[in-house]
Amino acid sequence: MLKEFRDFIARGNVIELAVGIIIGASFTAIVNSLVQDLINPLIGIFTGGVDFSNLFIALSSESFSSVAAAEAEGVAVFRYGAFITAVINFLIIAWVVFLLVKGVNKVKEAAARQHPRAPEPDAPPVSPKGPTQEELLAEIRDILKGRA
Repeated sequence: MLKEFRDFIARGNVIELAVGIIIGASFTAIVNSLVQDLINPLIGIFTGGVDFSNLFIALSSESFSSVAAAEAEGVAVFRYGAFITAVINFLIIAWVVFLLVKGVNKVKEAAARQHPRAPEPDAPPVSPKGPTQEELLAEIRDILKGRA
């Protein structure tokens, strides 16, 4: 069983997946920093510094000045501003990831044009195409004509 586990771990796909997860976690930190530290402040300039995260509805008859004050009193809070902020952050992150993937794909395409890959030696040979359906039907027709 230990040998099977070692073989499983040593398999290329598992190692590649682990490396992908580690790099993905690091990449997430970079994208989050880009959005939180660079893009959101710029958006704040254009929106006049509006902070959606402080928008809320206290689910009681009392009025509170902030989310923290309502939560300190033990009141249930409908934090729709936090949801709006999360949606905006998601859209920004999705856009940044889209742009990064688009850039990486352009680099890959440029590299592929400079260094075209040779066909894989293990690829099966391409077999010639057979006759078309029309050619087969014409041949059957001719055979049947010969019998009549």
